[in-house]
Amino acid sequence: MKFGFRPVAVTGRRPCGIMMQYIRARADFGRVRFHSVLSLLEFAPMTKEPQSRYLVKSLVHASKVLFCFRSEGEVLRLRDLASRTGFNKMTCYRLAFTLHQCGFLEKVGEHQYRRVMSVRPNRQYRIGYGAAGENSPFFSEVEASLLEAANGAPVEVMIVKNRFDSRTALRNADTLVRERVDLAIEFQTDEAIAPLIAGKFLEAGIPLIAIDIPHPGATYFGANNYQAGLMAGYHLAQWANQHWEGAVDEVLLIELGRSGSLPQTRIQGMLAAIGERISRKDGYRVSRLDGGGEFGRTQERVRMHLRTSKAKRLLVGAATDRTALGALRAFEEAGRAADCAVVGQNADPEGRAELRNPRSRLIGSVAFFPERYGAKLIRLAIDILAGRPTPPAVFTKHQLVTHANIDHVYPNDTLMGFAQSAGESKMAR
Repeated sequence: MKFGFRPVAVTGRRPCGIMMQYIRARADFGRVRFHSVLSLLEFAPMTKEPQSRYLVKSLVHASKVLFCFRSEGEVLRLRDLASRTGFNKMTCYRLAFTLHQCGFLEKVGEHQYRRVMSVRPNRQYRIGYGAAGENSPFFSEVEASLLEAANGAPVEVMIVKNRFDSRTALRNADTLVRERVDLAIEFQTDEAIAPLIAGKFLEAGIPLIAIDIPHPGATYFGANNYQAGLMAGYHLAQWANQHWEGAVDEVLLIELGRSGSLPQTRIQGMLAAIGERISRKDGYRVSRLDGGGEFGRTQERVRMHLRTSKAKRLLVGAATDRTALGALRAFEEAGRAADCAVVGQNADPEGRAELRNPRSRLIGSVAFFPERYGAKLIRLAIDILAGRPTPPAVFTKHQLVTHANIDHVYPNDTLMGFAQSAGESKMAR
């Protein structure tokens, strides 16, 4: 009879005596001794609990709690454990309390826990991921897709949070080097520190993949920003030709200066496309504002700009959906929504919700599909680690999303709660 599990070597704090008493039982078939609690834990992840007189159910339940954690750094509350395991909160509390006492979980707050050792054996590679932050659905979807793809691959992912802070990103790079990860994936948005981060991994001999912001010597993964800008600019120009007969007074560009020169090519692409499709003898004014990727900052700067601008027909091209919405709200509160047409980038849930309002002057957004990043990143990482030929840059798919095709491109938004217009949802910005 085959049991379907094997011993796993673990390091760190030893399990306590109470749990060791459970696992010293002998099985009649093959006289197999359970030398470690994690030998049983590898057998535990299952959709349906097997019925066997040799199973210790309390260990199976404990293993389900441990496997709730998708990465070593993830912090879960009791309600999260209950949701992911299907157990009630009292059962989760008792299991988490015991696992904490035995050294498998670390308590990081009131009823919050973090797993302190890996329980997934036979991972061929260890990948470090420097996550940008969690204040945007785009970044959250990239992280979620990466973890999902890693679950089906021979890799373990160690996540550190850069929190949109340069010093934190540098410290996290040092952490990944100390942890001796096999490969690092960096998603940090400050171009100024990219050479410093890349240098740390280069010196340690760790291959690097950089998402969206180029890092010297790293494989680039992300948007073809100029192409995305062209898509947005052509759509703005087409709209202006259809609704204003091409009579544009001003082109207002909302930039993202902190991220550096490459994301800036989105703005250059927009301007080039508008200039190609709209001909006007006396020209049009071009204005630039740095929204910093923030809704409130963009709204305030556009609000101030509108106090001095007398333009009646403005095309607004924004580097992100969040800044596009900030600009749009400034026009609306000034009573000048009819004076503008706005296009954003990323097709975030809040942008998609706004696009479902047929009267909105947000007329489009370029989608990059961050929910698909994970599988491509894991394949690229494995190819690099296996020594297979890889391109210096891997570009993601882009698609223009408009009022007309939003339900076709994102048909599940209604089920996920993204269909309500951004103006009605009162989202926290």
